[in-house]
Amino acid sequence: MSGSLTVEARARRRRRRTAGWTALAGLAVLIGAAVTASSWRAELPDPIASHWGADGTANGFSSLTAVVRTMLIGGSLLVLGFGAITLWLGQSAWTRRVGAAATIWSALFVSTLTVGSLSIQRGLADARDAGGIDGVLLLAIVISLVPAIIVAAAVAGDPHQPTAERVDRHAPRVELAAGERAHWSGVAQSTAAVLLGLAAVALVSAVVALTHLWVLLIVVLLLTALVAGMSSVVVRIDEDGVTIRSPLGWPRTRIPLDEVVRADVTTVRPLRDFGGWGWRVGRAGRIGVALRAGEALLVERTGDRSVVVTVDNAAAAAGLVNALADRARAA
Repeated sequence: MSGSLTVEARARRRRRRTAGWTALAGLAVLIGAAVTASSWRAELPDPIASHWGADGTANGFSSLTAVVRTMLIGGSLLVLGFGAITLWLGQSAWTRRVGAAATIWSALFVSTLTVGSLSIQRGLADARDAGGIDGVLLLAIVISLVPAIIVAAAVAGDPHQPTAERVDRHAPRVELAAGERAHWSGVAQSTAAVLLGLAAVALVSAVVALTHLWVLLIVVLLLTALVAGMSSVVVRIDEDGVTIRSPLGWPRTRIPLDEVVRADVTTVRPLRDFGGWGWRVGRAGRIGVALRAGEALLVERTGDRSVVVTVDNAAAAAGLVNALADRARAA
């Protein structure tokens, strides 16, 4: 019992630490941007440009105080929101990494966009003379994306949490002969995710064509990669455990057999259960690879973690997971 409590305590501590340091770092970035912006007050026109039109010219104006206040409030809500997701739903390392990356990304993007748009107005008497912000937008995308990836990679993974307890005898199983090698594989795709992704790509491409903000082509490339990585999944079950990955190799997650508590069949409704299609986080931190509605493989694992992936013939997949897990523990 004490060992189990120790594992749970360590898991909670990982979540608190990850959510805490990334949220504090994000808030520090926002405060630093606010201080920098305020220090330029004497060098900036009044009012300052706060919005740019499709032709690249400033067409919206505001006070410096209002712009800084908007950055702090909006940025803080994003940082604290992603921090809360990391804290409350971060049972799995995958969720903590995504939450931490989103926290840092949002703080850096909002801060860089705000400070960058102000920097091009320093020394101007009239904010209408400010140039376009294509370069600022490009800088904000790069400066926010690269550190976010580094932060995600720096978040510690889950420690190995094996269990010696047998799988529930009522769980589905397939019959395996002694020494028989068995594996199962399946591929699932989401038409809805592909259509939504392509619609987003088409929308951003149209915006690029109309506004000539060529920097947004980076967003088109990122969206294309996101569609390719999130709209299809390959599942493999063998003596090494359960591996779920996108055709690109990432996202990816693997569940060792000695961490399997039970595998079963469940029914998934992507919008209701996970808020959409693709790789998602649901209630209680459950990772969902929800590519369509219907039957899905549910794998409950140690550390109060679970993964759901929508695949055909989920009953056969669950039966093999349980049989292999039991055999591995009996060896």
